[in-house]
Amino acid sequence: MPHVHNLVPREIKYTQEVLFVRRGKVKVDFYSKHKQHIGSRILSQGDVILLASGGHGFEMLEETEMIEVKQGPYLGVDDKEHF
Repeated sequence: MPHVHNLVPREIKYTQEVLFVRRGKVKVDFYSKHKQHIGSRILSQGDVILLASGGHGFEMLEETEMIEVKQGPYLGVDDKEHF
């Protein structure tokens, strides 16, 4: 059904991101909010993943091309904590 979105004030607490694997293969590691490893998945061409909470890391297993979409604004070095 056709639609437009209304102007609605929103407050964003955490960044969520969607990844689409155009080609290649990537291992995604998942971490709890306490930075404990909780599992891994391998994504390949055509796969899509929503990263909504917790931590994550990537290991490219092949030459990979991905599209990453996140809501903004991007805060540069203040946007994330590496561990």
